[in-house]
Amino acid sequence: MQNFDFFNPVNILFGKGQIGKLSQLVPAGTKVMIAYGGGSIFSNGVYDQVKLALQGFDTVEFGGIEPNPHYETLMKAVEIVKKEAVGFILAVGGGSVLDGVKFIAAAACWEGADPWDFLAQRSRLTATKAIALGSVLTLPATGSEMNSTAVVTRVSTQEKLAFASRAVMPKFSILDPTVVFSLPDKQIANGIVDAFVHVIEQYLTYPVNAPIQDRFAESILLTLAEEGPKVMANKRDYDAAANFMWAATMALNGLIGCGVPQDWATHMIGHELTAFHNIDHARTLAIVLPGLMKVKRENKKEKLLQYGERVWGVVSGTEEERIDATIAQTVSFFESVGIPTTLSAYGIGEEFIPVVCDRFAARGFTGIGERGDLTIPQIAEVLKLQL
Repeated sequence: MQNFDFFNPVNILFGKGQIGKLSQLVPAGTKVMIAYGGGSIFSNGVYDQVKLALQGFDTVEFGGIEPNPHYETLMKAVEIVKKEAVGFILAVGGGSVLDGVKFIAAAACWEGADPWDFLAQRSRLTATKAIALGSVLTLPATGSEMNSTAVVTRVSTQEKLAFASRAVMPKFSILDPTVVFSLPDKQIANGIVDAFVHVIEQYLTYPVNAPIQDRFAESILLTLAEEGPKVMANKRDYDAAANFMWAATMALNGLIGCGVPQDWATHMIGHELTAFHNIDHARTLAIVLPGLMKVKRENKKEKLLQYGERVWGVVSGTEEERIDATIAQTVSFFESVGIPTTLSAYGIGEEFIPVVCDRFAARGFTGIGERGDLTIPQIAEVLKLQL
């Protein structure tokens, strides 16, 4: 096991009726911005619950945060935060709203010329200050409710970049599984795949004798594989919704990544598909991962075999046959919840591959992944395999 530094102070309130505790969590006497997305919180009753819980608080609202939140939109919120002297931001929504609020919180305190710099130059710049924030989660998927990372899209330059800072970890997150009852099937499917690939990025690398992390990761993968289809079949199955929601949070709160190598190449490539074609984040991951597993099958051989055996029960055949079966099982799982795994499903052809490769070259990348050896020609091969 490798050395690690694990820090996670987020207070989680899980279960029915927890939104009513907001008044005990938000600092008294602080002006609060309530930030949300496209308005689903009005139809599912979450907005009314939040407003009722915050009676007596001085609030201002900011809506319209997009899926894959836009820098251009978020900067408008930053202006309001500064003008209104907001002291606390409450994200009410899914991972995109949370990511957007993290950016708003950090950008409002940024002393540099352009807050985009702590994404574009993240290797040397970090946002060390942020306005305090909390969340009411309405869509299990990204794990943003319990971590220090966020991803933002800049429409003007067709870029989707991430940043990380302990300063933007939520003070609290409220997770009420009943919000799943009103979610569209597409969003549930996206959440299942998103969480699944988050685990894979931290697990499917190479062995470092970290059995606790491996088995934690495998338990999350198994839970998503078992509970995800139950939620798709019956969104009002509270137990299945609760297990799905908690699995998505545990998938990216830092715990299973302690002391182990991490990949994240699937995300880096997938972000370019979103930036250029606006494909849902989870769906880009479902496209890229199978191709990456094929291209890096030798590097990931030991963990691929372990993953296949422990998660999918693949134990028969030669090692190569077992790896093939494991990749096929992964693809089958994604497709079983309605997520395509090819570029052609989104009308994208081979002509797009050089665009992605040029983007990586322009940023100075020579290799990505857990070993830093997924080269630009191999990125092209990954995408070609998924046409």
